Amino acid sequence: MSVAPVELPIPGGATRSLEEEYVAATTKTARVKKNLTSRWATVAALVIAVVWTIPTFGLLLSSFRPEVLIKTTGWWTIFTNPGLTLDNYKEVLFASSSSAPQLGQYFVNSIAISIPATIFPLILASMAAYAFSWMKWKGRDVVFILVFALQIVPLQMALIPLLQLFSKGIQIGSATIIPPIPTGTYAQLWIAHTAFALPLAIFLLYNFISQVPGEVIEAARVDGASHGQIFLRIIIPLAMPALASFAIFQFLWVWNDLLVALVFSGGSPEVAPLTQRLAELTGSRGSEWQRLTAAAFVSLVVPLIVFFSLQRYFVRGLLAGSTKG
Repeated sequence: MSVAPVELPIPGGATRSLEEEYVAATTKTARVKKNLTSRWATVAALVIAVVWTIPTFGLLLSSFRPEVLIKTTGWWTIFTNPGLTLDNYKEVLFASSSSAPQLGQYFVNSIAISIPATIFPLILASMAAYAFSWMKWKGRDVVFILVFALQIVPLQMALIPLLQLFSKGIQIGSATIIPPIPTGTYAQLWIAHTAFALPLAIFLLYNFISQVPGEVIEAARVDGASHGQIFLRIIIPLAMPALASFAIFQFLWVWNDLLVALVFSGGSPEVAPLTQRLAELTGSRGSEWQRLTAAAFVSLVVPLIVFFSLQRYFVRGLLAGSTKG
């Protein structure tokens, strides 16, 4: 017995079979792949890489030049007038005062801020993404839309309300729901960074977790697994590329942040991150900006370590949720 081919409607009233649809999609994919791997695409990628790298290379060379040469000549003159020195790095790493300790203390502060501010949103967002994907509850779609809409709220609009919340807490009658959080503590920075990261984190992880095959979840439920067991034993291992990719972005964002640090650290050296100290190194009027050439590469050390340690997950995580099947 023969089976009639399934016809698909296309614009103009004509029809196209599933086989023709598959051939067309395959041809389009092959054409796109060919264009992206062509000689001209490779040349364009190399040109972009060179244009992007030249300023960074110039900044690196400038970091080893004395102040006079940096302020009077371009970095490209290093080949005719080197004048290499480590003075900029010495000032950045070992300069201190009565109100500002050496840079090592700020390194510790940045690590103490960045690691929890990366772990907290990952934990909360992964649980929320699982709840939106595989748990049925009333109002789920509405809440997800509200969470997604929070991404359009500028971070700057939430700084003052959040600072007031930290200073006053939340009270209903005589009951204290949320106690005040002291100024100049890590807790304020952790909560602020976590709150600002959650909308995007939930959205990205939802795109990945929602595409886990339903048969896997149903099989685990048939075996008697609870939501907690499914989340820990199935979802987390499968979502590791997406988690690692977001961890990279979140860590880099927190590590390089200055605005949130200035607002919630209270200017206290005990909790101020590295970026705040680097901004202070330029002087009150920005006249000592030559220090930033060395400071930029000092601040790059930890982010590079984080990126290269997680890079095997990076591309896989970027493609998470982009295709199905």
